[in-house]
Amino acid sequence: MERSVVLATPALAWRRVAVVVLGAALVAAAAQVAMPLPGTPVPLTLQPLAVLLVGGLLGPWLGASSLLVYLALGAAGLPVFTPVGLPGIARLLGPTGGYLLAYPVAAFAVGRLAGDGTRATRLALAALVGMVLIHLGGLAQLLLLTGSIAGALRLGTLPFVVGDLIKVALAILILKPIVSPLRARL
Repeated sequence: MERSVVLATPALAWRRVAVVVLGAALVAAAAQVAMPLPGTPVPLTLQPLAVLLVGGLLGPWLGASSLLVYLALGAAGLPVFTPVGLPGIARLLGPTGGYLLAYPVAAFAVGRLAGDGTRATRLALAALVGMVLIHLGGLAQLLLLTGSIAGALRLGTLPFVVGDLIKVALAILILKPIVSPLRARL
């Protein structure tokens, strides 16, 4: 069986680099919209919405790459994480670290499950799975820090359920008309 290799043109390669960087910038901008909530060390942000959008728009590999760039920039100390909390690598070890570390996995899953973006049911499943993966990462880290699944749920999931379901709905509405045309150019 013969395997063929498709090489990207230089213009396409630069376009892909640009969208990976822009995806990281979108998540960084969404991180700046942060509201501390009483009783939890986890702030309310627009980051999960941005992660769903980046994964859906860029596809699994470019979406995950974009979030890895974002994490690398934040770990290096650049101010891309929410303005609340410790800077740099310490953020990844703190109460919000699990969410952050789940972002590339969530973006990959959304990108893979969204398919060509033409079916709303696939987009809904993709966005919901992405949000669940983000929460599972956050819960895992909070469980390590608190030693209690009930405590982790109280701090990291229950205060965010309604808002995150709204973010899932927004992601579907935003992605539906633009996934297919954008991915065709990548």
